[in-house]
Amino acid sequence: MNFPAPFKPRRDSVAVKVGNITVGGGAPVVVQSMTNTDTADEINTAIQIAELASSGSEMVRITVNTAEAAAAVPGIKARLKHMGIDVPLVGDFHFNGHKLLSQHPECAQALDKYRINPGNVGRGKKRDEQFATMIEFAIKYNKPVRIGVNWGSMDQELLARLMDENAQLPEPRDPKDVMFETVIRSAIDSAKQAEDIGLGKDKIILSCKMSDVQDLITVYREMAQRCDYALHLGLTEAGMGSKGIVASTAALAVLLHDGIGDTIRISLTPEPGASRTKEVIVAQEILQTMGLRAFVPLVTACPGCGRTSSSYFQELAEKIQNYLREQMPVWKDQYQGVESMSVAVMGCVVNGPGESKHANIGISLPGTGETPVAPVYEDGEKTVTLKGDHIAEEFQELLNKYIERTYSKH
Repeated sequence: MNFPAPFKPRRDSVAVKVGNITVGGGAPVVVQSMTNTDTADEINTAIQIAELASSGSEMVRITVNTAEAAAAVPGIKARLKHMGIDVPLVGDFHFNGHKLLSQHPECAQALDKYRINPGNVGRGKKRDEQFATMIEFAIKYNKPVRIGVNWGSMDQELLARLMDENAQLPEPRDPKDVMFETVIRSAIDSAKQAEDIGLGKDKIILSCKMSDVQDLITVYREMAQRCDYALHLGLTEAGMGSKGIVASTAALAVLLHDGIGDTIRISLTPEPGASRTKEVIVAQEILQTMGLRAFVPLVTACPGCGRTSSSYFQELAEKIQNYLREQMPVWKDQYQGVESMSVAVMGCVVNGPGESKHANIGISLPGTGETPVAPVYEDGEKTVTLKGDHIAEEFQELLNKYIERTYSKH
């Protein structure tokens, strides 16, 4: 029986260089994030950027909305360099970007990419002039641009014109379809305008972010058919907690499976006081669980049932997963390929041995009423049986030895 390939081929797109990162052109899908600090606060913004970069964000976007924010960008870049952080910075401009780039050339030069929303650069003739000004700065400083259209801030003049044209048709289209057409046309037409001004296609990334899963899938599938610009994916205003994670995953997984998307961001609303890095981890896990990239060894663990009334295996699984993520900044510089390692922490004899054998290294803990021993498997073979009060520590030590023995040093 012939089974279909797990993914459609990646959509052909033009490669765009953003700092030291390549987006599109067949390069691995890039993870990015955005700060929520006041950019004018150089110290805290630099600290958050460093935190996001250290957690795996390969580009970081910052708000540039005031003269103070624009003036702070070169200082932020310098602080990051002092910390040894070399992550591309993207300036997020709305409404007054043409003025800020004109008045703060050091900011224009320090940023690695500009983000422009064509619906928020002005109206009519002013829109064309102000959009052109920003593109001209991108050309002057050899910077790429993301032309990002959002559902909530689309070009209202274009929408009105397309709605009027639709109303004249013998069989008018659904108004929602006209809105879809508006966001797609706004992005692609603006990209063509940027090219007419002189910006190369290899300097343009497009996005058409929506807040509804099905809408996002519909728009990106259509846009992917119409152009070969590199595409940034993200469900805008995804929400908090599990809702935001589930919605973003549902939308992006479908598009990534279709071969659409060159860079992604998960727009989670963080809980008060919570780390901003959650959105980075979710983005990485989407790509890794789909088999598109590997960032950190992932732990396979059973959900638990009446056979696992003890919480011990759950605690061990969490401890091992956290340990793996904490160690990755060190391991990735020491051990080539360790990010692809699979680890299993299982809770009883039903699936425990089988899953542990399938992992590079796995442990099958005893369920309720089972003999209090925990066999460990390495590459499908049982190597040792642990028992006693220090199973967690002993398994972690076995894990360290397995990595040292298995993965070549850089």
